Amino acid sequence: MIEPSSLPGDPSELHLRISHDDELRDTPQADTLERWNVAVLHRRRTHGGGQRSAAPSSCSTSDCPSCTVEDTTVGSMTFYRVHLDRGRNAFWAMEEESEELYEIAQVLLDPETGSFTSEVSERLEYVGSALLVMDRVTLDPPWRGHGLAAVLGCEAIHRLMAGCRAIACSPGITDLSSQRLTDRAEWDRVNAKITQGWESLGFRLHCDNVYLLSPASQDLEEQRDALRRRLAELGASWRIGTS
Repeated sequence: MIEPSSLPGDPSELHLRISHDDELRDTPQADTLERWNVAVLHRRRTHGGGQRSAAPSSCSTSDCPSCTVEDTTVGSMTFYRVHLDRGRNAFWAMEEESEELYEIAQVLLDPETGSFTSEVSERLEYVGSALLVMDRVTLDPPWRGHGLAAVLGCEAIHRLMAGCRAIACSPGITDLSSQRLTDRAEWDRVNAKITQGWESLGFRLHCDNVYLLSPASQDLEEQRDALRRRLAELGASWRIGTS
C-alpha cells in the first residue's frame, strides 16, 4: 500500500534547466573551466484559481482552460567541467576558482602537469579526458528528506558527463542556515545521509572526503533506472494525498 506523501507538490513535475554562460573570452582559464548551472524547477498546476497544487487528474483535458501552470525554482546545482588537455594548467585553474575546487584538485591532479595523478589514473577507465565536478546541490527545505537530490543529481550527471573520464564530489552540508544543525550529532547524521545518497550512485571515497565515480560505471546506469522508479512512486504517493 502506498502511503500519502508529505511533499509540497507532485515530484513527477520536477524538471531541470541546465545552462552554461559563455562570455566568449579567448582565455586559457575559460578554455579549461566551464561552470554549468542547473535550476531545479517544479511545474505547479492550480485548478480554478485555487492556491494548492493540483494533480493532473483534476483537469478533464491536458489543455484545461481552468488550469494555470507555472514553474517555481525549488533548488539548484552547480557543476564544473574541467578540461585537462586544453587551456591553462587545470590544477591552478581550480585553485583560482574556489577553495572547494582547489581541495579536489589537490587530491586528484598533478600540480606540475594539471593531469590526473598516476594513482587516480589507475582507477579510471579511459572514456574521456575531462573531469566533471559536482560542486553544489541544494533543495528548498520542504523538498528535502525524500532522496530527491540523488534522483536529480543523477539526471544532471548523465547530461554533463560526456567526454569526462571521472566525476568527483565532496559530500557535505552546503546549507548552513538550519538551526537544528548546531547539534554535532545531528550534523554528523545529516552529513552521513548525504554521503550515503551519493554512494548509492556509485561514488566511492578516494581520499580526504573526495569521492570518485567513473562515467563507465554500471552502478550509475542501474541506479538511474532505480531512481526513476523511486520518483514515480513518490509521485503516486503525492497524488493519493491530494485525491
